[in-house]
Formats: sequence, C-alpha cells, structure tokens
Amino acid sequence: MAKHVKRVKRRLILGTFIMVMGFYFFMAPTLLATFGVSPAPCVQDTSNNWWNNSPVSKSVSKEACRPKVNLMFMKTHKTASSTVLNILLRFGEKHQLKFALPDDRNDFFYPSSFFRTQVKGYQPGLCFNIVCNHMRFNAPEVEKLLPADAFFFTILRDPAELFESSFHYYKGCVPQTWRIPGKNQLKEFLSNPNCYFNPEGINAFYLKNLQIFDFGLENNLGVGDPRVQQGIEYIAKRFQLVLIADHFEESLILLKDALCWQMDDLLYFKLNARHVMSVSPLDPELKAKAREWNGADWRLYQHFNATFWARVEAYGRTRMEEQVKELRRRNAEVETICIDGGVAVEAADITDGRMKPWQPIGEASILGYNLRTDIDQEYQELCRKMLTPEIQYLSNLGVNLWKTRLWGWLKDNIL
Repeated sequence: MAKHVKRVKRRLILGTFIMVMGFYFFMAPTLLATFGVSPAPCVQDTSNNWWNNSPVSKSVSKEACRPKVNLMFMKTHKTASSTVLNILLRFGEKHQLKFALPDDRNDFFYPSSFFRTQVKGYQPGLCFNIVCNHMRFNAPEVEKLLPADAFFFTILRDPAELFESSFHYYKGCVPQTWRIPGKNQLKEFLSNPNCYFNPEGINAFYLKNLQIFDFGLENNLGVGDPRVQQGIEYIAKRFQLVLIADHFEESLILLKDALCWQMDDLLYFKLNARHVMSVSPLDPELKAKAREWNGADWRLYQHFNATFWARVEAYGRTRMEEQVKELRRRNAEVETICIDGGVAVEAADITDGRMKPWQPIGEASILGYNLRTDIDQEYQELCRKMLTPEIQYLSNLGVNLWKTRLWGWLKDNIL
C-alpha cells in the first residue's frame, strides 16, 4: 500500500511539474512574429554619451583608450556569470546606459533561440548599449540590437566543475535524474551516463555540454563532430574576450584592460554561490568522467583556456599579479563596509527578504548576504546594489517578472 501511495505521489508531482513547465513556456510570445519585423540596423543615440560629455574626456588624448559602453555579455550557466551581470548592471545604471532587457521573466525565453522581439519594448531600429541576460545565443539577432562597435565577451568554466554544479542545481527540473538510485546520484550517473540519459527528455540539455548548448549548438554533438570545431572557430571570431571562471580575478583584470574601465568598476561580491554542504567534491576519476561525458564542452574550454593564458602572458605576469592584489584589496575594503559579519549566509539567516537569492527546486542551497546597518551614506547605494540578487535587480530596473515569480511560487509551494 505504501509503495502504491509513493508511486501515486511521484506521478502527481511529475504531472504538476510538466503542467507548470508547459504553462511557463507556453506563455512566451510566438517567435514567428520576428520574421515580420524589419531587419533595420539600430541607430545609436549619442546624446547621452557620458564619456564624450564628461570633463575628463577633454583632457584625454585621442590616442588614449576610452571606456567601452556598447557591450554584449553572453551569460552562460553556472559560470559565475551572475557576478559579472551585477558588475554590468551597476556600470550601466551609473552611466545611464540603455539595457536590452527581457520581458516578463529573467531570461530571453531560454532554452529557445534568441530573437530581438523578446527584448522589452523592442521596436525596429532601436539601439541598446548592453545585452547581458541569459539567452541561447543567436548572433544575427543580437547584432541588430547593438552598434557596430559593440564588444562581445563571455565566460566559460571547467566542464567537470560546471557539470557538478548544474547537476545539483537543475536536477529538480530534469525528471530523468529523479530515478537515479543511491545517495551520490552524480557519481552513479557518471558511472554509466548512457543508462540514465535521455537526449529527448525534459531539460536534458542541463546534463550534457551545457556551454556548447548556450552558444546555440546542439548539446549531443560528439567531440569529433566537425560542427564542434566550427563552433569554436566562430566563437573565437565573434567574441573579443572569453573569461575563465576558474581564474575569475585574472579574468576581470583582462576585462578591465579590454574595456578601459577603472578598478572600482570591477568590484564584486560572489553571487549565487552554493553552500559547501551541497557541493559534491570531484576526485580525479570523476573529473575525468565528467570531462569525457561533456566532451564538446571540454574541447571548447581547452581552446579558450589556452587563449586566455596567452592573453595573460601578453598582459604581463607581474603586472597581472599586482592588479589582482589591488582588486583583492579593494574588494576586502567594501566587504568590511557592506557585509554584516563579513561572510555569505544561508537564505534562512538573511533578514531582509529583498536580498534573498533564488533557490533551486527542493532545497535552499544558495547563499546570500546581510547588509550592515551602520553603512555610511556615501556607500549605502553601492553596497545594496552589489549585494542585490539578479531577480530583484531586474525588478528594480523595471522588468515585470510575473512569469518568473509565478514559477517561483509554484516551485516553492507545490513542487
């Protein structure tokens, strides 16, 4: 009897999940409407060019670099990209730049391919400064939103570490993982992935080559498939810089140099980080299996990890060490100023509900922060923005996230 009740309960949960996910994606506006939209290039409005209008620019020679403000950040999943997003949102707000934001939810209808009609308030010819939310990359559509001089960059992560993070974070919305036996489901999956993996299953892309998938390629491509190498070559041509999450501070210094920004523009706190108890340590054998399973991602990562370190060498190792040291010093300063207790805490210990991060289905493993109550007035705005989770920040920018919030309520109260 107990087994029957358990089976019925599982079917009810699965049925509810499928209905919720179906509703969530059904509410997305039709993508076919895109093809009726004029492909006119955007026309840049230079009336609010903060750099050209600033007194500082008058004293800078034409040969000196000028801060780049037209940016496309390809926000990949589980790669510290939420921390980069916060940096971009703060920079854009500070300089009154125009964001291409999603509508009704916090991504551009992922995992559907990106189309410019998904942008909040889009009109043909409208030009934006910054595109930085989750999407499945579609270069021709993105390019129609930005000036020709836009700087494209993204971030990658070791596929073994990414797979561990993605597996735990998304398993609640990937039904095929629910039947994996044992306490260590990750280890069991990697011991024989073809036994558990169904490429046609709901949200299966979270379980294999997620980074390749984010860039618009098929996630089931074999490592030797020529389309993988073609994709790598295209990414290398389209993106001026590829950051590496495993070397995050060095990545930010390279980004600072490429964008001609100031150190204070790159200050950050780690956002969307998991509690250490929810992380499954990967021994060398499991790492090797995860990289083999995500072979296309591993090939992608190896290529750009090599180009990353070539750029570090060109920048100068000693210079890089000095800049990283300075970034750490400035981060430590604002950490002391902003964070109550100086460390991230569990969601249940966050006193201000507006500062609580989004949680995966079935657990509260994502850490957040408490603001100090005695912050000097000159730092109050900076501290709050640096610690504001993505969902709340987008709401503050005027995005109506009713679909995301509805999904969140169903996730937390039913699933």
